[in-house]
Amino acid sequence: MVFSATFKVYSTVSARRFMSDLREAKGKGFISKTPHYNSIFNYLENPELTPLLKTLITESSLPLKSVGTNFAADSSGFMTSRYSRWFDHKYGVEKTKADWVKCHIMCGVKTNIVTAVEIHDQNANDCKQLPALAAATAHNFTMTEVSADKGYASKANAEAIAALGATPFISMQERHRGTGGGKWGEMYYYFNFRKQEFLQHYHKRSNVESTFSMMKRKFGDSLRSKTDVAMTNETLCKVLCHNLVVLIHEMYELGIDPVFWNKAQVN
Repeated sequence: MVFSATFKVYSTVSARRFMSDLREAKGKGFISKTPHYNSIFNYLENPELTPLLKTLITESSLPLKSVGTNFAADSSGFMTSRYSRWFDHKYGVEKTKADWVKCHIMCGVKTNIVTAVEIHDQNANDCKQLPALAAATAHNFTMTEVSADKGYASKANAEAIAALGATPFISMQERHRGTGGGKWGEMYYYFNFRKQEFLQHYHKRSNVESTFSMMKRKFGDSLRSKTDVAMTNETLCKVLCHNLVVLIHEMYELGIDPVFWNKAQVN
């Protein structure tokens, strides 16, 4: 199920055209049976696939856990095939806008590997996602810096990252005053009185923009699925495909020999 669904997303073609690739995969022994293309759509609509894909995304990032300790967070949208329509009384016309899902990630700024991901609807607040992304990353990686744009600026986020042993390089908004002390107050004064030094760390977050650009250029910025569960799973498949591409690149670039699910984990 996981192989077929992820391979389908990796191919970027329609399910009918993809069947030849799936038959070739069966011939090479990657799967024991070639499912019907409608079965692939049913797989993506299965909520049990979601935690499996998240586990695989985490596992695919672990071979690079010793490469870099700086991370960045951001979100981006993937357009869906559903549309919202409304009548604009001011101009007297009907308007249409494509719906989209929002993908929140944290990635390593050196390798662009995604270490944590959350998928929510298009109106989800970015700021509230950062603690969970940071905690999931810190569970497997050593974090020293986390950079994010001003949409993530809050005392709660600064303290949550500091509690994980990392320094939060989050751009401040004009309305912020650094009140409340702690790491939030410390980084506020760092941002205002040592700005050039702060920005040298902060601009590492540009790499998370590169991560989304890599993902969308290779696997597309739109989703074919129509239900909420399927759209979530399809987005996770894109993230997993991105991680595999990055990992293969680093195997040759850095000479890494990836090992998955060592005996201690399996036992």
